[in-house]
Amino acid sequence: MNDDILTPDKAPGAPHPRETRKLFGQDAAEASFLTAYSSDRLHHGWLLTGPRGVGKATLAWRIARFLLATPPVRDDGLFGAPPAPDTLSIDPDHPVSHRILASAEPGLAAVTRSPNEKGKLRSEIVVDDIRKLGRFFGLSSADGGRRVVIVDAADEMNTNAANALLKMLEEPPARTTLLLVSHQPSRLLPTIRSRCRTLRLSPLSSNDLQMALAEAGTEIPSQSEHLATLAAGSVGDAVRLINLGGLEIYAEVIAILETMPRLDRSRALALAEAVAQRGAAERFELVLNLFDVALSRLALTGAMGAAPMPEAAPNEAAILSRLSSSGRHALNWAEAASVITARARHGQAVNLDPAAVVLDTVFKIQETAGLSR
Repeated sequence: MNDDILTPDKAPGAPHPRETRKLFGQDAAEASFLTAYSSDRLHHGWLLTGPRGVGKATLAWRIARFLLATPPVRDDGLFGAPPAPDTLSIDPDHPVSHRILASAEPGLAAVTRSPNEKGKLRSEIVVDDIRKLGRFFGLSSADGGRRVVIVDAADEMNTNAANALLKMLEEPPARTTLLLVSHQPSRLLPTIRSRCRTLRLSPLSSNDLQMALAEAGTEIPSQSEHLATLAAGSVGDAVRLINLGGLEIYAEVIAILETMPRLDRSRALALAEAVAQRGAAERFELVLNLFDVALSRLALTGAMGAAPMPEAAPNEAAILSRLSSSGRHALNWAEAASVITARARHGQAVNLDPAAVVLDTVFKIQETAGLSR
């Protein structure tokens, strides 16, 4: 069985966040946490928010490693307290680092979606996943030290699980820090949000994205600028695009747009057949997402009077500009995007043939392209 299937807090094809030693592009979030720590205002609950794949889980594990490996600051008499730490980095040879890598750190608990009785991953974090923390809190912390809990992703808690966690935030165990990774904080109970301090992480720059991919051992394609544009600053999305051939798929979507409004049906059929193959469910999802990207960039082109830059595929700017050259075109594409996306997602939800869904999407785009003449 693919380990990624039962590891919901790990992006397919990427290292687990506990294994990621460096975090790129999030200096502000790290500095904010260190300021709170050093000023003795360490809140018991932290909400780590931002788009998927920008390092929220990596930051959570860095904070956990730091808290468990850093002794409490005490006034050192004649010589005063030691200087406040200026980094969350902990030596890889530190015992806490080794224990965390081995999933054997007694002061740390990680909560994710768990397998059900049939061994399949649940679609949400259930109340039993949270209640297991009671036993964790009941154990004596090593050397009177801290305990850290990581919930990834907190958005995935069902109502009962969320209420159980809320009770812990209302009456937190001593010397315990709860780190909630959240892609969509609006899905959390307002009372949970209000009891946490928020660390907001931003999309990565192109340079930070490339360094993060290199650190993860991912081979960076030659079209790195196209990758950065499509990934929108998300390392997780970049890895997914690389692993599933997303750059080539988006380039083909743009090439099909270039033939419109007449449409090269053979190219459209070839793309549709590529997602109809056995085991191509992830590629099907990616193709639909990339059609959404193209439609969004078409609407943006008409609204701005120029194609968004940098390009996400060869010759993209010229093709988008031809198909969407005015505010009227922008409105047409925006309205079409709403209809096309809804049709495609409905087809996906009711398990229609993926090839048929892709072809229907292409034909609907062709209809809108005909209005651009």
